[in-house]
Amino acid sequence: MAGSGGGARGSSSSSGGQGVGSKILLLLTALPLALATFAFVLQWRGGVDDPAARWPPEAEVFPGMEAHEPSPPLDSPRRAASSDCSDVLGQRSSSSLSYYDALMSDAHSELRPKICITTSTSAGLDQILPWIFYHKVLGASTFFLFVEGKAAKPNVTTVLESIPGVKVVFRTKQLEEQQAKSRVWNESWLASFFYKPCNHELFVKQSLNMEMAIVMARDAGADWIFHLDTDELMHPAGAQEYSLRQLLKEVPRNVDIVIFPNYESSIERDDIKDPFTEVSLFKKNYDHVPKDTYFGMYKEATRGNPNYFLTYGNGKSAARVQDYLRPNGAHRWHNYMKTPKEIKTEEAAVLHFTYTKFSDLTSRRDRCGCKPTKEDVKRCFMLDFDRNAFIIASTATEDEMLQWFREHVVWTDNAVKLKLQRKGILTRIHAPMTIIQGLRESGIFSSVIAAARNRSATWKPVVDNLTMVEKAQRQATAARRILETANSHPAAVPPLSPPGLTVAD
Repeated sequence: MAGSGGGARGSSSSSGGQGVGSKILLLLTALPLALATFAFVLQWRGGVDDPAARWPPEAEVFPGMEAHEPSPPLDSPRRAASSDCSDVLGQRSSSSLSYYDALMSDAHSELRPKICITTSTSAGLDQILPWIFYHKVLGASTFFLFVEGKAAKPNVTTVLESIPGVKVVFRTKQLEEQQAKSRVWNESWLASFFYKPCNHELFVKQSLNMEMAIVMARDAGADWIFHLDTDELMHPAGAQEYSLRQLLKEVPRNVDIVIFPNYESSIERDDIKDPFTEVSLFKKNYDHVPKDTYFGMYKEATRGNPNYFLTYGNGKSAARVQDYLRPNGAHRWHNYMKTPKEIKTEEAAVLHFTYTKFSDLTSRRDRCGCKPTKEDVKRCFMLDFDRNAFIIASTATEDEMLQWFREHVVWTDNAVKLKLQRKGILTRIHAPMTIIQGLRESGIFSSVIAAARNRSATWKPVVDNLTMVEKAQRQATAARRILETANSHPAAVPPLSPPGLTVAD
């Protein structure tokens, strides 16, 4: 009887575990839909600034928001003065427990398709945590973070490593030595970016890290892999739910790569502190605008800058994880053994938060050791606006820099904004800022930080990282045996400006 009783208890325990697992899976499925539904209530689909699209005073709130004083308006002095990391990450609320448990659970990794996002970053927690959890809400489950600078500090990595599905890879000398032996480094398609400083060097690092992330994604059982920067958020418009998983589930099986055109942030103030929750105006991509409208409004949209966008305009892409997959620069993927089949999204986009803060001018200047001359900046930067901004930041006074920033980056002319919104060049997108604001005010970010304080800083064994590089090398070597002509591969796709007026001729 004792044995029988023990078996019954074991069965009960197993059933209980299955019940908890089912509840977590149900919550994970419901969470993105709940957040997205609320977000779309606020997301006005038209071209002008509809007051009804703003956060209404009587609107339904996320868990935890009712316990706090309402957030100040985006343009209030109190909001603008808040630059502390704790302000950006928000307060903690006891009613956020279910959301915290769901987003910190491994259960969502069982859902298909399984989505992996990789990045190379030197950002702090105030940017990385909202970026991770926003994409968790959209359905991503696995994150490979190649960190250096601020992102590699123990107080940051301890928090990141405590999040299920997040793998932190440190940029060590040993890792660099191993990556220098990889196929990506030793082939001609990336060679034009070698031995150049600043953005060219970053582009090469990203490509090498993407090569390693492909192997890690396969080991993790991922179906799709994205490469995004931590100043980029996916916007899965057009999906049945506001969900990356739902969007990719509908991609035909014979499609290898999905290209997402990028939209560029269009800031309306020069004192932005938290771009993800303070920026709602975006300039649409050439691919999502009627061509006659794009070229007809080109000069007004450009405002005297070198190009339609300040920075790149050729979007980012997701690749189906499969044999012989390789990076093709930071914006695209390719395959050693075939020409991948690509499609481009008609509504979904990447939201690029570029030059959203005045400090972005000096941060770019401080990390690049080029001379502020038109010739020398070409070694550092691939895009014209980056070059101009570097020269201004290196030669102008603080007041002159601020004036230049207002003239070239900040959108202050309401009549022009209204006209470009009516024409479909500019658009309001509230869903991401609403989701991140809801996550922040429900206390999830602060809860993650608090929980990580009880953990000691962990340095991942270098051998783990090197093993991934060695696996990538073996995969590339196997492909080379079949396809010996390295020069047959297309050159890496760099960040490209959108089409200029000469295209219309």
